[in-house]
Amino acid sequence: MKAVAPGAWLGLLGGGQLGRMFTMAAQSMGYKVVVVDPGDHSPAGSVADDHLRADYLDATALDELARRCAAVTTEFENVPAEALRRLAQHCVVSPAADSVAVAQDRIREKRFLAGVGLATAPFAVIESEADADAVDARLLPGILKRARFGYDGKGQMRVASADEVRAAFWALGAEACVLEQRLDLELEVSCVVARGFDGEVRTFPVAENAHSAGILDVSIVPARVAEELAHRARDATVRVAEALDYRGVLCVEYFVVRGGELIANEIAPRPHNSGHYTIDGCITSQFEQQARVMCSLPLGDTAPHGPSVMVNLLGDLWAAGEPDWTHVLCHPRAKLHLYGKDVARVGRKMGHFTVLDDDQERAVTTARAIRAKLDADAAAELESQSS
Repeated sequence: MKAVAPGAWLGLLGGGQLGRMFTMAAQSMGYKVVVVDPGDHSPAGSVADDHLRADYLDATALDELARRCAAVTTEFENVPAEALRRLAQHCVVSPAADSVAVAQDRIREKRFLAGVGLATAPFAVIESEADADAVDARLLPGILKRARFGYDGKGQMRVASADEVRAAFWALGAEACVLEQRLDLELEVSCVVARGFDGEVRTFPVAENAHSAGILDVSIVPARVAEELAHRARDATVRVAEALDYRGVLCVEYFVVRGGELIANEIAPRPHNSGHYTIDGCITSQFEQQARVMCSLPLGDTAPHGPSVMVNLLGDLWAAGEPDWTHVLCHPRAKLHLYGKDVARVGRKMGHFTVLDDDQERAVTTARAIRAKLDADAAAELESQSS
């Protein structure tokens, strides 16, 4: 495919923080970005060169994207496949609808991962109350997850008995679900990969992730695992991208269980929260890589500058007002990223910070100290307001 030169328009379906960071990366390379998002105020729309306030299936908006843009991408996996297919008739779409569709449904995703030879947690498909009643006791305790439209711990419930499976099935809307056996985890890791239209592939360093209430809390890079395990994670992620014939940036999340076995958890067909460290921590960020794929440019070098730690900033920190960002900015090797969201809510991702250091454990210690000060400020302010 012919390379798309800077100065061209790129289209983006979705207005969230992933789109904001993509937009800023593409603009720094000289491209103009038009965002389609129904909200009046969105993180990506506020920095884009143009913002079309429309539904993702709005024919007028899609036709406008097709007319103006050399290439179009998405910032979340649940964008309607029909929109991607319509756009693909007129311009480059990365990733393609068929590649994204697998990750939009946990049932298809589990079967796909097993089909390419990756281990998954033992699971069962629950599509009816009868399925819930007949559940294999060996899968319990487990986690019941809605097959579609679940993220950040939403759309899932822990269950320990057949009765709880049945109750959770109805609580989740009696929609198709996947019941996964809960595993005894050592840790969780993820790997981000980029694959171009020419088949060129680059993986980013494997991240070690910790979650809180189902939401990513901290990513430590490189993951503190044996190099052999990190190598297996990178190879498995490339295998997923190639089997999907994927063109773009994707992430695969893995569980590491006792004995070092790698269990594929889920695919994110887009840049990923655990890859935000790449903005400051790598020669090429995951968002610049996304633009490079779209524009048929050679992929950038993914080598890290050194160890890094990324910490998510959730709306909880705003419960008593704007946090004191000097706790972050007083550190010369800490980088603050705020997403421009106008309303802070508990559990909502409002930003992140990344700490870089030549010594990994020192980076971890610094990141934890910053986070502790932000948490302490929020707690003290709430207490003063209630007294």
